[in-house]
Amino acid sequence: MIRLASSSYTRAMLLKKAGIEFLQESKEFDEDSILASSPKNFVYQATLGKYEVNIEAFGIEDYPILVADTVVTANNKILRKANSLESAREILMTQSGSITSIVTCMIYHSKHKKIIDISQTDYLFDEFDKDDLEKYLRNGEWRGKAGACMVEGFCKSYIKEVRGYESTAMGLNTELLKAFL
Repeated sequence: MIRLASSSYTRAMLLKKAGIEFLQESKEFDEDSILASSPKNFVYQATLGKYEVNIEAFGIEDYPILVADTVVTANNKILRKANSLESAREILMTQSGSITSIVTCMIYHSKHKKIIDISQTDYLFDEFDKDDLEKYLRNGEWRGKAGACMVEGFCKSYIKEVRGYESTAMGLNTELLKAFL
């Protein structure tokens, strides 16, 4: 049993799918204060911030702790979570017809080991259909998603090529985590 220190429904689903027993509770960390010029630096700082807040709150005596964060990048831009429909549209148009990289960092810490990993999955997307994009924007599924991107949802039909694990793109490299557990 591990403690998933994340409120992410998707990360919980990935752990269930991987057969990893967990309980889910977390303390929040404000990512808006992070200043980083590269996606890997940003995602590491965000994950480390989450780790520090949650390790202080819960420790590792009862359960090992797992924290993670994800960032999306395309055309040399870090694409964070959209804060409005307009910013979501702009972020998604940056990804349309281009290579989009989804970078996930995780920290797993138990009494016996500590794992820090940064993994990346690259997608080559076809051009997004404007009507399809507007429907996705209206339904609001982009809210709370790094880069407003859902590779398991809206973006799936536009994938031309994938390099890396889908779990990494969804927010947690469960393939690597399972190997260490």
